Amino acid sequence: MYEYDDHDEDLPKSKTQLKQEMHELQALGKQLTELSKAQLAEVPIDEDMREAIETFARIKSNEARRRQMQYIGKLMRSADHEAVEAVLNKFKERDHQHLRFDKMAEEWRKRLLEEGNTAQGAFFDQHPQIDHQHLRQLVRDSLREIKNSKPPSNQRKLFRYLRDFFIQISE
Repeated sequence: MYEYDDHDEDLPKSKTQLKQEMHELQALGKQLTELSKAQLAEVPIDEDMREAIETFARIKSNEARRRQMQYIGKLMRSADHEAVEAVLNKFKERDHQHLRFDKMAEEWRKRLLEEGNTAQGAFFDQHPQIDHQHLRQLVRDSLREIKNSKPPSNQRKLFRYLRDFFIQISE
């Protein structure tokens, strides 16, 4: 478009651009502070960053947390941003998948309890590898629970069984 476009790469970054990049790195660091210890173990960061994140979790004072977050942002400058973002995106994708599996399990649980044998037949046709006997038993126990106005513990078991099944077949 402009004849000087090739020279823009040679120019130093403006103060605004540098600030924007620092805010982005700090936001990336903030996402790291929200991970569980197991998830954090999967992220490719150095020991100083890990220590800074653990320290952040122990801090209660708002001002101290703000300063610690700035320090984490500073450490992020030397970290492999792309690798960290890739792992965070993998976690987000996994969360979206689990939400989808939760929704599928809830829809099938409701359908199995409302439609009875018709829904069971349809489910077994779509998923012949499931343990038919165990699923039927969970449905029977859930229906008995509903009939007797008992707490929904068997309905929760049915939901968890269906969700775990969907997760298992996706892997």
